[in-house]
Amino acid sequence: MKKFFLAALAAGLLCGATACSNADNKADDKKADAPAAQAPKAEGEAFAPTTNIRYYNMDSVMANYEMVKTFHEANLRSMTELQNAQRSRENELNRLASSIQQKVQSNGYLSEASYNADMQDLNKKQQAAQNYLGSLQQKAEMEAMRQQQQFLDSLNNFLNDYNKTRHYDAILVYVAGEVFNPALDITSEVISGLNSRYTAAAPAAAAEKK
Repeated sequence: MKKFFLAALAAGLLCGATACSNADNKADDKKADAPAAQAPKAEGEAFAPTTNIRYYNMDSVMANYEMVKTFHEANLRSMTELQNAQRSRENELNRLASSIQQKVQSNGYLSEASYNADMQDLNKKQQAAQNYLGSLQQKAEMEAMRQQQQFLDSLNNFLNDYNKTRHYDAILVYVAGEVFNPALDITSEVISGLNSRYTAAAPAAAAEKK
């Protein structure tokens, strides 16, 4: 009985599939007789999409771009200046604090007012040192932000001009962990182009500073 039921079920599915097939064939015949409908064309469509891309390695660009090297040297000088200023102010304050401590231990203060005057002077110099070092730190941070923006502007301007003749659909930045075909790497071209522009503009920039 079970075998008969399964056989009947299979026959029913087969008949159903055949009927659907016949119905689909009839429908297809009717569609063939009807005029073909044209898909609406997207407005502004100019060309078929492609995957013509290239990529560059940002770490290599920053390590070999002369502008970045110049910024790095300037930042090292600023850091040295800040460290020297901090060391100088600390030494001065330590000497003054040590002098006050020695006077206290040797009963060098004839009055409390004299001690308070020296402590007030120490506090003022501490505050002045903090303000001065803070201004140097802020100046260094603002310069670093200016350098970063100048670098990004330089890179973007170069890539825009570079792609005017290449017409790549995208120029990507390589990120560690991503996989690209090495044949698509244009890092050396980007570095060479950036340095050529920077070298050509350097004399004019130096003359403008003077």
